[in-house]
Amino acid sequence: MNRHHQIGASLIEVLVALLLLSLGMLSLAATLSFAVQMPKLSGYRATATNLASAYIERMRANSGADGFGGFNSGAYDKPSSYGVTTLSATSCSYPNCVAATLAAMDLTTMQIAVRAELPAGGLFMERDNNSGVISSTTGNLWVMWQEPVTFGAIVDSSHSDNCPSGVAVTDPMPRCLYVRFSI
Repeated sequence: MNRHHQIGASLIEVLVALLLLSLGMLSLAATLSFAVQMPKLSGYRATATNLASAYIERMRANSGADGFGGFNSGAYDKPSSYGVTTLSATSCSYPNCVAATLAAMDLTTMQIAVRAELPAGGLFMERDNNSGVISSTTGNLWVMWQEPVTFGAIVDSSHSDNCPSGVAVTDPMPRCLYVRFSI
């Protein structure tokens, strides 16, 4: 081959190799960023699961099966606490502690705990409604929080979570943990 036609060919090969190497390094950096963020995000989900379990146990303990109100009477039916200010703690002490005040204390305590343990955390619970008949034993609970927006936040919450309809229109949309329960 003629040496005159090969001038600069090795420079182009080196530039192409550098381009491929830089693209590989960028994809490696993105993967590492995502991998570093995932333990924190899964920690939020684990915390939400524990908080949901604790709230369901509180409702179960105050179910009203003894005829004195509680979950059966709708004492836990409150609007969503996502996006509202943190409430102050309420107390419920003998002899003035009845099922309704115990439910209010449970809700306030759990709202404070969710807000303290999850970023912009909130709760929403609704009892099942079958053709206008509200259930006294089953319901749905959502624990909601806002995940930090970073480069690694590849998972789009608008397509992956089952948020209640009232919260699904907020911007930015929260991350939601849905739990179906029976008392």
